[in-house]
Amino acid sequence: MNSPSQPPSFFSRIALAIGSFFAILGDAQLAQRVARLRGGEQLASDAPPREVRVEVPVEKIVETRIEVPVERIVEKTIETHAPTAALQLLGLLQRQARFVDFVQEDVASYSDAEIGAAARVVHEGCRKVLAEHFALTPVRSEAEGTRVTLPAGFDASAVRVSGNVVGQPPFTGTLAHRGWQVAGVHLPELTDPQAARVLAQAEVEL
Repeated sequence: MNSPSQPPSFFSRIALAIGSFFAILGDAQLAQRVARLRGGEQLASDAPPREVRVEVPVEKIVETRIEVPVERIVEKTIETHAPTAALQLLGLLQRQARFVDFVQEDVASYSDAEIGAAARVVHEGCRKVLAEHFALTPVRSEAEGTRVTLPAGFDASAVRVSGNVVGQPPFTGTLAHRGWQVAGVHLPELTDPQAARVLAQAEVEL
């Protein structure tokens, strides 16, 4: 059998001619196609592929100015305070507990017993200053070691969450420290704010 891409042999052409003769007599449309082929019209398989031009509509880009309302920028003023109050506190701690002397001292050469004796004096004086000039209250009223639940929107400036913090509140955990907050401050009034910079007067023996 001849391949479709090869011309048929002589005997194949005889059989094709006899079969086509009767087929043309019985099929008018086939006869019309054969007539067109004999007239020189190419078969669809022999005709070169036509170039088909497809015009793709190009979208027209229109630039439009969109005015987005910008939120009014509110300038946040950083609240600054004169260091007078801090200087007052340091002065009180120095007078009552020798706090500055203790912290500024190099204690590396002292024994633990000597440091402990000095720390007891400093502790007593610092505790006295806090009791006289500050009203301190715990941030949380529960006892330490209690299981507590922090709801959504809890005050993160007053409660610090530690450990395995995953997801969003509510959080349930153990109260490790109740925290401290100042309910009131009672510092003495100063007649000379500049004098507050002198935490401890120099002492001269005559």
